[in-house]
Amino acid sequence: MEANRGSPTELSLSSQPQQRPSPQSLLRSSLAAIFALLGAAHGGTVIAQSAGDESLEDSTVVFEADFFDQFQPVSVNDMIDRIPGIGLALGRGGGGGRRGIGGGGNEILINGQRITGKSNDSRDQLRRIAADQVQYIEIIRGTSEEIDVRGGSQVVNIVLVEASSRSSVNAEVNADLIQDGTIAPGGRFSYTGQTGNLNYVFAMESEPRYRKNDTFEVSRDAAGNLLEVREENIIRDQDDLQASMNLGYQFENSIVQFNALFGQTSPPTSVRRTITDFRGSEVSVNNVREGNQFDRDNWEVGGDFEYDFSAGSTYRVLFLVNDAESDFTRERFDVLDTGDDKNLFLRSLGRNRERIMRTSYTWNVAAEQALELGVEGAQTIRNNGLLVGSRFNQGPASDQTGGLPSSEIDNAFSEIEEMRFEYFGIHNWQLNDRMALESQLIYEDSTIEQSGDVNNARSFGFLRPRVDYRFDITPTMQFRATVEKEISQLSFSDFSVSQDNSDDDQNIQGGNPDVVQEQSWRYDFNLEYRLPEGLGVVNTQLYYRDIEDVIGRIDVSTSEDNLLSARGNIGDGQRYGINVEASSKLSYLGLPNALATMRVGFGDSKVIDPFLNRERRMRYPGRWSTRASFRHDYQPWNFSYGFNYSWSDQQGLQRVNFDLFDTERDFEEYNLSLFLEKRASNGVTFRFDVQNANDRESCRTRTRYEGRITSGVIEEIEDYCRTEGIRYAFRVRHTF
Repeated sequence: MEANRGSPTELSLSSQPQQRPSPQSLLRSSLAAIFALLGAAHGGTVIAQSAGDESLEDSTVVFEADFFDQFQPVSVNDMIDRIPGIGLALGRGGGGGRRGIGGGGNEILINGQRITGKSNDSRDQLRRIAADQVQYIEIIRGTSEEIDVRGGSQVVNIVLVEASSRSSVNAEVNADLIQDGTIAPGGRFSYTGQTGNLNYVFAMESEPRYRKNDTFEVSRDAAGNLLEVREENIIRDQDDLQASMNLGYQFENSIVQFNALFGQTSPPTSVRRTITDFRGSEVSVNNVREGNQFDRDNWEVGGDFEYDFSAGSTYRVLFLVNDAESDFTRERFDVLDTGDDKNLFLRSLGRNRERIMRTSYTWNVAAEQALELGVEGAQTIRNNGLLVGSRFNQGPASDQTGGLPSSEIDNAFSEIEEMRFEYFGIHNWQLNDRMALESQLIYEDSTIEQSGDVNNARSFGFLRPRVDYRFDITPTMQFRATVEKEISQLSFSDFSVSQDNSDDDQNIQGGNPDVVQEQSWRYDFNLEYRLPEGLGVVNTQLYYRDIEDVIGRIDVSTSEDNLLSARGNIGDGQRYGINVEASSKLSYLGLPNALATMRVGFGDSKVIDPFLNRERRMRYPGRWSTRASFRHDYQPWNFSYGFNYSWSDQQGLQRVNFDLFDTERDFEEYNLSLFLEKRASNGVTFRFDVQNANDRESCRTRTRYEGRITSGVIEEIEDYCRTEGIRYAFRVRHTF
């Protein structure tokens, strides 16, 4: 069962819309459902629960391992799925997009320790660690100098069983059935255990990512006359292979952790395209095929050392080294009666490397106050390369460009290197039994150099303060407020010319060696209420982002005959909105062991468009979104079923992409997936998933203009839609 040592957790979701409601009606119905949930939950448990069952001893909610035994979980992921409100704690996400290895962006600890990684991080461990290795799971809602995580609203700590010797093997075999009849097999294997003071996890997996897409595009002129119809069939035969390990050794006063990952994928992609042209006096039909190949190898090594002194102070040092190399080749052929005639060759080369080290010292400066001082240094290197060959170019053919004449492209090859240092101080202050304040100040000093076709060097200095205040209003209600200055991580691939695989009429996108980081002030206010008897969580979040140097599309054309755009800074902007999220067990509705989650969000944004010189919304996020999920564990049959549902701003009024010579509007149907799961008496779990159950259609309207978009003269309107088909997945899992 669940023990509440303080206040709320967090989670998500909202109501399920029926037939394209307006945002206003969606808000009313969603809020009504959430408040009805609140009232029903409170009313249904008031007799069984007394106020004295909850305490403000600290801000941690604990789920003991025996709470999950009834569900026969195989991995930690299976345990997480049964916790109301867990989506809030895991909501911010981590991974490769975050800046450095500072505390932000990683909300999962294992035995109180984070995993120093990006590709190989703590969240990946959840599916690798066997459930029988877990002693309890806790959701930490307060702040503390003992937690080496910053920026997460909550932290999930997986505490493993202490034993002189233990081990488990977690195995899964799976197969996906694709709409074209292809069966794509895969599997996972992990070995988790402890020998004395040594903890270890070894894992290998093969994840099937075979995809078949069918697309249909109709082009018309401004008067509505039919110009062209394109039908396309795309097959990507992909399997992602990965091997990883995590080691940890506990000494008397210190701990050492080491982790490593290697990944590889090499999918070929075949494209078959039929183009029916109505422009001439007679209708013509052309057949085109593409043979594309993508190869990617990546590895990552990380580790950390932590030493606790007898006086209560702590020294930490972390390091991370990673390397990812990719090679994508695209070849396009006209299919003729006499054979295939190559007309386009594109090859993109890329390599990303990071070397990061972070060290800090933490000590108590006064009663209920602690200070952490440290420094983080990082070297980030990106290599870009682009080769383009075209049958229509002048000059001799080249083997480097697939036997076609090469294109002369400025800024096609370069190396971008950033050296960055962060000097930081973090102060934790437990103001009283109910209030905590964490303040942070970082000074960032960095230099970015680009060499190759373009030589450029720039230096930056940023001051990044952050304040996080938490107040336990009652044992079931917590208020959180965060104010923070954020600096975005630049994508160094934007510095050079790159492929544009989404537009056959525009094969390349420009590069911009002068793009700078987005700077934003982030304001977040959360009010969270935890339902009685551990039934669930309701959370309301208000947010505001004041952004400087917004990154969008800018004009980098060198002549009117060769219009070209690139990602660059377009000015200042704002984002703001509200998210209402709820999660609850449904025992009060006669559904024991059922869990429903709901989320609805509304927001808006504004920025001055550099091409039209008028205010518009940013492409993301949409004006509204909703997400819902349901899971019911029917214990008499050891059987589970449920669904996941999401939908967002489908009118396309928000998600408009403005470019130098066109605009794009996206339209997507709702997304629905279903699952059935059966747990056998021998501990084997069988799961059947129906992904993309509604066979949703993703569409785009692209409006092309004659010359620049400012001309206002429409050249062509393209209506494009893509379907992927229903995907069936069958999985068998067991712990040995």
